[in-house]
Formats: sequence, structure tokens, C-alpha cells
Amino acid sequence: MSQEVIHENPELAEPAEPGEDTRTRRDGRRRRSLIAGLAAVTLAAAGLGAYQYARAHAPRPADGGTPPWPIPADPLPGIRAAGLAPGPMGHAEHYHAHLDVFVDGEQVEVPADIGIVGEEMAPVHTHDDRGVIHIESHHKGDVFTLGQIFKEWGVTLSASQIGALKAGGGKVLTTVVDGRPYAGDPASLVLTGHQQIALVYGTPDPSFRPPARFTFKSDE
Repeated sequence: MSQEVIHENPELAEPAEPGEDTRTRRDGRRRRSLIAGLAAVTLAAAGLGAYQYARAHAPRPADGGTPPWPIPADPLPGIRAAGLAPGPMGHAEHYHAHLDVFVDGEQVEVPADIGIVGEEMAPVHTHDDRGVIHIESHHKGDVFTLGQIFKEWGVTLSASQIGALKAGGGKVLTTVVDGRPYAGDPASLVLTGHQQIALVYGTPDPSFRPPARFTFKSDE
């Protein structure tokens, strides 16, 4: 007498094929689930990549907008607006300053490759996102300002504005150089060797003290 096999959940039952046992069916289901999962991960990664690309290449306001502030998709207009030109590394003078930017209590990244076009670079530029500004001049005695790096960055800088953020309504923009307040226009601040610059925007907080020094690498 043949015995009828009763499945507890008929909707989940999978009819057996000739020569196929339970383990084979289970392995097949696992393979299909794995393939579906990998496809979903691939699609999600592609979507994230497309979003990040679109964000990086989206049109920017003339003042740079609000942070974060990535480097411009086309660096040449900013380099030229700063009165500079890309070219080989300068060797007449080589020194470094450091920049910190704080907005409403949060540190804003100073991105890598400001002032760099392919293998060429402006005399004022960045190589990484530590905030280190490289000054590599072709002529001894050339003077460079903080405003030039911001022009290259595509971010407006003045005594009362950074990017689209303006002083007013209880918000202020403060400049601190080597731990001391700087009263002038930060865009006019002359860059010097091992200088520590902090730009602080937001509601004044007496308890906040921006860094007064930066630890440069031994070759900086």
C-alpha cells in the first residue's frame, strides 16, 4: 500500500522532480537565495555610487553653499580667480600652514586636492584632508593669502561670511591664528610657515577653544 505524504504547509511544498531528493532541492533554493541577495547588494552599491557621483558633480552656488564643501568638479576657474596658475611644483620656497574650520560646533573637512589639476598644481594647494595648506612657490618672497585657497576651493570667505553662511542673527564668524583672535578679514590673512588658523562660525560659545597648534609631519 502506498503512503500519502502530507506537507504541513502546502503553499511551501515543492513537487519533486524525477531523481531529485530533498537535499538537492534545498541546495537549489539556497543557491537561488544567494544569487538574489548578491544581485540586491550589487544594485544597492550601484545606486549609492550614482548618488555620490551626482552629489559631487551637482551645480554649486557661487558662494559654495553650505558644508560639506567638496572640491569643484573643474578646478581651473577657482585657481584663476585666485590669481594663480597650475604648473610643476615650485622649489623657490616650500612651507606649510594648517586650517581648521568649525561650523555650529562641528568640524568641516578641508578636502584634498584643492588647487590641483591632474599632475599640475597651483602654488597654494592641499594634498590630503588634514587641513594642511602647501605653499610651493616659484619665486622667493611671493606672498599668498588664506583667501586664495578659498577661491580655489570655490567657497566665499570674508570677515562676515564663509560659504553661504553669513554673520547675523546671533551667528558670528571668528578667526583665530596660533591661538589668538585675528580681527582683520581672514581672506587677507598672509600664510606663513607652521601657522595654525581656525575659522569658527556659529553662536559664540565661550567654552570652545579651537586648536592653537598643529602637529606637522617631520617633512612639513
